[in-house]
Amino acid sequence: MSKPTKLSTRLKVKVVPGSSRDQIVGWLGDALKIKVVAPPEKGRANEAVIAILSKKLGIGLDDIQIESGQSSPAKVIAISNMDAEAIKRALE
Repeated sequence: MSKPTKLSTRLKVKVVPGSSRDQIVGWLGDALKIKVVAPPEKGRANEAVIAILSKKLGIGLDDIQIESGQSSPAKVIAISNMDAEAIKRALE
C-alpha cells in the first residue's frame, strides 16, 4: 500500500523587512505582500513571515517552508495540508 502524498500549495510572497509593524498588506498581483518588523539578517525576516502565516492560516510552523528566495524579498513558500482555495479564504 502506498502512502498518501502530502498536499503542498505554493504561495508567492513579497516581503518588506524592517517595517514599523508586522502585517499582511494584501495581494500585489499574484503575490501576497507581507511587512515584518524583523531585519533581513540571519533569517529573522523569514522566521517572522512564517510565524505570521502560521497564525493567520491556523497551521503549525512546520507546515510552512520557504522553498525559494531565502535571501530575497520575493519568495515562494510551500504550505502543507492546505489547498489554494483554503489559503485564499483564510487570507481575505
